[in-house]
Amino acid sequence: MAYDKGGNCWHCSSSLTALDYGRADTCRKCGRDTKTCRACEFYDRSSNNECRESQAERVVEKERSNFCDYFKPKSGIGDANAKAREDMKAAAEALFKKK
Repeated sequence: MAYDKGGNCWHCSSSLTALDYGRADTCRKCGRDTKTCRACEFYDRSSNNECRESQAERVVEKERSNFCDYFKPKSGIGDANAKAREDMKAAAEALFKKK
């Protein structure tokens, strides 16, 4: 199934086309699954089952490909906080690194 729009990888923010969201598709840059809850515009950590679509079935593994019929690629960049978390972790490790 092709979607109306492309988006960005939820993990590395690499640009994706509408055709990159098949059940078995992965990001060309980082290799992560593309049709995942984390890449969907309905994904919301504060909602029940982390999904704002009330009719969607529960998906346990949010970072793995699934069969959800309500999937819509999230527009904009991927997990913007992932890069910040990685940078902060690297800075902390460098600060407390044993000599």
